[in-house]
Amino acid sequence: MLNSGRVVATFGKHCLVQADSGLIDCVSRGRKTDIACGDAVEFKPTGPGQGVIEHVAPRRNLLYRSDPFKTKYFAANLDQVLVVTAAEPGLNENLLNRCLVAAQAAGIPAAIVLNKADLAQTAALHDHLKSYEAIGYPLLLVSAKTDVAPLLPRLAGKTSVLIGPSGVGKSTLVNALVPEADVRTAEISRALNTGRHTTTHTRLYALPGGGALIDSPGMQEFGLHHLGLDDLQAAFPEFKPFIGHCRFYNCRHLKEPDCAIAAAAASGGILAERLRAYQILVEEISARPATK
Repeated sequence: MLNSGRVVATFGKHCLVQADSGLIDCVSRGRKTDIACGDAVEFKPTGPGQGVIEHVAPRRNLLYRSDPFKTKYFAANLDQVLVVTAAEPGLNENLLNRCLVAAQAAGIPAAIVLNKADLAQTAALHDHLKSYEAIGYPLLLVSAKTDVAPLLPRLAGKTSVLIGPSGVGKSTLVNALVPEADVRTAEISRALNTGRHTTTHTRLYALPGGGALIDSPGMQEFGLHHLGLDDLQAAFPEFKPFIGHCRFYNCRHLKEPDCAIAAAAASGGILAERLRAYQILVEEISARPATK
């Protein structure tokens, strides 16, 4: 007989499943490690508090990053992606855009959370990020230490994942939004018998007001090796009005003459940083070795 549950933490081949009977330490069959936090699964009990994953339900979506050697899952079955940034340690705009592209390509709504509102230098960054709000990415200004109220309506009843670089305050946000987060983390550590190492892996917390919040490890890189050129272009929604207006039908929007998108960036119709982010990704895709 199979039991069902939801994956609330992952650690290599192990994952922790929240079932009606409590937290179950499960492993995947064979060498599979393709279980994501937020997955709905069916497992076969193998002992007290233990089981093996037999089936993963079809996902609504999946947020992940990839390079030529491996794929790293963040979470599945999401309602939104919240990309967290802050004036300290500073904006990593390349990483911000990669996170937004990944969410867009996966069909998951994304918003930008600007943390550390209490810092003086946050005002200038807030003004800069308003350009992203104009594209269609909601911008939420919060302070994890003093005021997370702007986040509460957006989180209610939804499954959300926090992603972003180290040092922007994701863990502090989780602690402010989930009063029992520290207790829950300790419970997960005991169940997986992994101690402090669980802090480097994705985990899901139930929110007091309904919904779930998934915390993810800080990162400095976000590979998008799984995207093709067409996927990439579609992941920049502000490009859409200009597509088809370049001189060349196969324009890649790099250095081609009479490129409508480059002209829009030059005139301020498109954020120059976004076009540059796109061009870097095109160059990465073009540099891939041909597949046989």
